[in-house]
Amino acid sequence: MRFSLPRALGYLVGGLWTARGGRKRIEARQLRNLRRLVEKVRRDSPLFRRLYADLRPSSEIEIGDLPVTRKPDLMREFDDWLTIRCLPLARAREHLRDIRNVGVPIDDVAVFQTSGTSGEPAVIVLSSSFVEYAYGIMMARFERYHWRLIRDVRKLGVRVTITGGNGHFAGNGFNKLVQRLNPRLARGLGLTFIEAEQPIDRLVDRLNAIASVAWIVTYPSMLAILVREKEAGRLRIEPALFSTGGETLTDDLRERVRRAFPSLKYGIADTYGCTECLVLSFECSHGRKHVNEDWVILEAVDEAMQPVPDGTLSATVLLTVLANEVQPFIRYDLGDCVRFYEDACLCGSPFRSFQVEGRQATLVRVGEVTLSPLVFDLEHDHAQRIQLVQTSERDFEVRIQLADVAAAELVFQEVIESVKRVFRDNGLEDVAVRESEALPEFTAGGKFHEVVPLRSADAGGITLSGRRQSASE
Repeated sequence: MRFSLPRALGYLVGGLWTARGGRKRIEARQLRNLRRLVEKVRRDSPLFRRLYADLRPSSEIEIGDLPVTRKPDLMREFDDWLTIRCLPLARAREHLRDIRNVGVPIDDVAVFQTSGTSGEPAVIVLSSSFVEYAYGIMMARFERYHWRLIRDVRKLGVRVTITGGNGHFAGNGFNKLVQRLNPRLARGLGLTFIEAEQPIDRLVDRLNAIASVAWIVTYPSMLAILVREKEAGRLRIEPALFSTGGETLTDDLRERVRRAFPSLKYGIADTYGCTECLVLSFECSHGRKHVNEDWVILEAVDEAMQPVPDGTLSATVLLTVLANEVQPFIRYDLGDCVRFYEDACLCGSPFRSFQVEGRQATLVRVGEVTLSPLVFDLEHDHAQRIQLVQTSERDFEVRIQLADVAAAELVFQEVIESVKRVFRDNGLEDVAVRESEALPEFTAGGKFHEVVPLRSADAGGITLSGRRQSASE
């Protein structure tokens, strides 16, 4: 596996050319890339050859002609899913079992895994061409503001990534992959990695020991922990920029970060992406998220998988990655709720912009009531971490990592009463909330969810044919 700078520059030049042509050129490029991908998967992926057998010719295909796909179904068909025959699932899993292989390619591809937050982990396969796409298209979307930001932040100090270190996850693994493929590029990015799973006091000590932390890349849940440590006076760093992704960044947390870190000259850059497509969108100088539409299709749809109008909150979102020909993600149900803006962005970009209203894996469902995790107040002066875990539809447990062991009884009592009050306010009287001796846990990918709902794998989903599937099937 090799990284080609000329090919990355090709994506850069192509991305600039497409953007300058406006909507007409973007849509033409997107359709051309879609039809090229459909032709490729029909030829080289046994799974998609079967799925698309009865569809019209690839040269006439439109995105709405194609069936919806879901992670569990694709993973069951992994060996027939890929367009290469040299990487069966058994070989990929054997590679992933060894932590020493993080960022180490298998032949001409790199292998990562998702954290399984939404039910089960997925094995993600990326070719060198996708890595080249990621860097080329990222540079193509930069405004003058972004180039100035990167130049200034590099002068100020070190970039630190805080994410999961106990598995082959993209946050850590992609950085290590780049270090192997192009050490010079990795050095230029100033990459330093810190494991999110370690105790808070040790993590804080590691950050404080770095002479000049200028830029931190992490999840919003970890950012909330850093804010609390900064407010308590234990964290002494003065970064100029935070970058977040992988979870929803709330307006309340954004404002709290700004108050706690007055050094944030460039604020918080919040990206929307996933392991299946690391460079799905970009955030412009006006703070909007724009889809890289020449190489990515993002469809906001209702529960029947039909498009919703701009300005309407979707039931889910379908992802098509036109830059990955090895492992095709085509109309792939991500399960997130998005809303496309109706108006053009002030930054002048011709690429559509959107808001992420929530990621379905974090929503709590009790009977007919659906609650956002944001309605629960899970902070306490005598606790370092608090986690609410749904163990069955109407049973929850509270896990607390205490800052003051002597106050344990009071902390549990006050937190449990606060949680019960939320349920009562939403008409839920018959919900049990109990104290747990277990400590709060991170996901396998290093995310910390204050609220952990029942696995979405227990609920119904969409099969490859697009039909609603019951849990008993």
